[in-house]
Amino acid sequence: MNGCLCIHGFTGSPYEVQPLADYLRTHTDWKIAVPVLPGHGETLSLKKVSCNEWLDCAEAALLELLEECETVYLIGFSMGGLIAAYLAARYPVRKLVMLSAAAKYLNPSQAKQDIRVMFQDLREKKLHENELFLRYREKLLMTPPSAARQFQKVVGLARPSLRKINIPVFIAQGTADGIVPVKSAAYIYRRLSSAERHLYYSPGAKHLICHTGNTEELFKKVFTFLSG
Repeated sequence: MNGCLCIHGFTGSPYEVQPLADYLRTHTDWKIAVPVLPGHGETLSLKKVSCNEWLDCAEAALLELLEECETVYLIGFSMGGLIAAYLAARYPVRKLVMLSAAAKYLNPSQAKQDIRVMFQDLREKKLHENELFLRYREKLLMTPPSAARQFQKVVGLARPSLRKINIPVFIAQGTADGIVPVKSAAYIYRRLSSAERHLYYSPGAKHLICHTGNTEELFKKVFTFLSG
């Protein structure tokens, strides 16, 4: 049996990767695991939570899959992409998928554009319809500075791991991502030691790459990569 671990991002939840996880469940008989990292989920509680707890949670889910499955794949979104890379450098997983992986973070030009759209929606009294605003307003209020520092520690731990990864890797990045700069994907691509590595830019996709842009094309590419 094959297994696949999907890891969500910082301040996120399984919602971020759920469409892809559902797609894989529909098209395969794989065991799909989508854990909730400590302090995360729909209700955030990140105060006094360390990055080691996030890594330990993902590692425990991976070890369970490795024990039950002959072949295991890793998929990580945003910070989850970095955690997935960190684990891929240490455990015998077959393939790695990194979605909007936050090796670098905050795309100033796209962020400005998104903010302009929010102000336009505010003037037109349509802010309550702006999905980006609705998804992130509570997160901004509920994320303590200490949690942001723990996120930065994950980045610091994961970046050196890229050089140690020699399994096949698929990197996907949205071209309209206002959180992670587009150049983050190329940064990751250049540092991998993998002989087989793929870089895909999803046109018009924002940070939530499993929910925006041409998701059907993305999911097909991920499925083909993993099952090929």
